[in-house]
Amino acid sequence: MGVLWYARGMKANTKSSITLPPEELRMVLALKAKLKAKSKVEVVRRGLRLLHDVSERAALREAYRQASRATRASLAQELSELDHLSAEGLSES
Repeated sequence: MGVLWYARGMKANTKSSITLPPEELRMVLALKAKLKAKSKVEVVRRGLRLLHDVSERAALREAYRQASRATRASLAQELSELDHLSAEGLSES
């Protein structure tokens, strides 16, 4: 069975509880010591922020990937149209 612990929100004074399996609680406690966190709640908050940041970066990477795919064909066309300008003004030696 899991271990129950409570967290209080700072501004909204909201209280919530999380039940963790023993191995996950051990992970939280180990991270608390390693990170010198003040509480288990701080460990969970840091983890949530990290997960949020990673997922935001992943979404941004995907958006750039889609934009790149969408413009590849037109970019190749535009570059081929400008190709004749690459040697303009250079004398052949």
